[in-house]
Amino acid sequence: MQVPVQIEFPFVLPRGYVDAYGAVHREGVMRLATARDDIAPLRDPRVRANEAYLVVILLSQVIPRLGSLPRITPEIIENLFASDLAYLQELYSQINDPQMGFLHITCPNCGHEFDEEIPLPGGS
Repeated sequence: MQVPVQIEFPFVLPRGYVDAYGAVHREGVMRLATARDDIAPLRDPRVRANEAYLVVILLSQVIPRLGSLPRITPEIIENLFASDLAYLQELYSQINDPQMGFLHITCPNCGHEFDEEIPLPGGS
């Protein structure tokens, strides 16, 4: 029996994004990146002008939800606290790098934390 692939991963930011009204948005979801997610930012003029901007574009594409925000834009990612940006970069690496072998998961319902083994390519 084949185990279904998890494509969305809930997270809680260490500090949270503070919107223009002062509301803090901490709970969100990151999805697995597609080939298009990796390629599309390379055409963006902001990335061409500054390669460091790649992570901003990439994260804005793979985070479908953050708090009650209707849409995640590069401007939202730009305005995250540095610790939240670092957290999201690490999460992106964990869920998209097949060499990692495991993923640290926090249950969004009960808060229980555990490590889930991710099958490596070519494994059984």
